[in-house]
Amino acid sequence: MILILFGLLISSITVILFLILCTRIIISFIKNKPFPKKLLITTLGGVVLVFSIYIYETYFFTFSKIDRESMQKGPGPLTSPTEEYTANAYYELYGGAAGGVNVWVEITDNNEKNKMQTVYYSDAKNNISMEWLDGDTLYILNNDPDYPNSNRSIELEIGKEIYHETGLACKSLLMKDEYETCYQN
Repeated sequence: MILILFGLLISSITVILFLILCTRIIISFIKNKPFPKKLLITTLGGVVLVFSIYIYETYFFTFSKIDRESMQKGPGPLTSPTEEYTANAYYELYGGAAGGVNVWVEITDNNEKNKMQTVYYSDAKNNISMEWLDGDTLYILNNDPDYPNSNRSIELEIGKEIYHETGLACKSLLMKDEYETCYQN
């Protein structure tokens, strides 16, 4: 979150510097003054910094940014029919009084020293539940019947598929070895 705020601050400063640079370039041509090299270098530095933050946020995403300190327990634990996996859902509040709730589902592999993997992350709707369809397939229901376009329900094959509503997990270079297929809205 701090990195995003820092990026917005740098973006704002860079836009202001760009406008000043354009003005100074026009003045330098009209009045035959020297080209504003330092201002150009500073503006280009801001552009490079903003793009670096964007690339980092997009391609180096992990689920480690989930606010686990203020999380609330959701549906689960739900053990698979083979007892190999246990699914737990959690809620993450965001935005204060006017904000909303995200839901994520973590799978614990009971055979691999309780290894945990986040397989689902989305905006929480009114109706949330989980059901194992077989030993490796988990159905996650996340919809609001009053809003037909709000359905975020999906079947996931554990160990092979994940879902991230905004798609950041699908683009992440750090997470590409954790799944074969990534779904997004």
